Amino acid sequence: MTNPLSSEWKQINWVLTDVDDTLTWDGSLPPDTLIALQSLRDNDIKVVAVTGACAGWCDHIAQLWPVDAVLGENGAFLLEKKDGALQITTERPLEQIRADQAKLKQQVLDILSDFPGLALTLDQSYRLCEVAIDIGQNCEPVDPNIVQQVLTRIHALGAHATASSIHINAWYGEHSKRHSSLSFLRSKGIEGHKVDEQCCYVGDSLNDQLMFERLPLTVGVANIRHYWDKLEHKPSLVMTKPGGFGFAEFAEKLIALKQS
Repeated sequence: MTNPLSSEWKQINWVLTDVDDTLTWDGSLPPDTLIALQSLRDNDIKVVAVTGACAGWCDHIAQLWPVDAVLGENGAFLLEKKDGALQITTERPLEQIRADQAKLKQQVLDILSDFPGLALTLDQSYRLCEVAIDIGQNCEPVDPNIVQQVLTRIHALGAHATASSIHINAWYGEHSKRHSSLSFLRSKGIEGHKVDEQCCYVGDSLNDQLMFERLPLTVGVANIRHYWDKLEHKPSLVMTKPGGFGFAEFAEKLIALKQS
């Protein structure tokens, strides 16, 4: 195997990972991804999906994929199986979250009236917290300048918004991939130096860079190169393969190191 991981990766017991274009690729889920996730589980390495994906998609991931937990809609909620039953946890009451989402949805629709080529995602009905705009999932990739204009307009509302490779995700509330990931790890007794030593993150896009900043051991799948010049915080390693194929490449390297 070429390019083995350095020895500091041997203590990694938690792999936090983005989903879209990190575990998936070209609009589908490679079999390599599921095999890699199961291989990590078989080697006692826990996997947490940290994603902007809708609650409906997150429910499927948490129910059926070999992952230990899902932080969905950029950390708005936690889905985790306990005693065989899936449970949802949120920092704020769901009623408040849904009220904020309804308000933001109308505000975003007002913004989109100035951008006739843009629309909400097809999965918007399955979201609990966020409002999501399609910028490449079921449409041609949107000009980055237009994406930035929309982000600026949403930020002016006092809302949070990030752009992934396929969506603009917007929400009210202080949760984020970074905040919710650290809170989840703390609940498992992983904090302080243990986070730096035992946890890594895998991602592909601009909305992953706060995790790249926080953790010393991070991975970009090959398609991160598309955003390389725009990243203020870059992953410490980049795989040679894109999306789920790159995730599988990393999983193979990590398992080989821990078995050595």
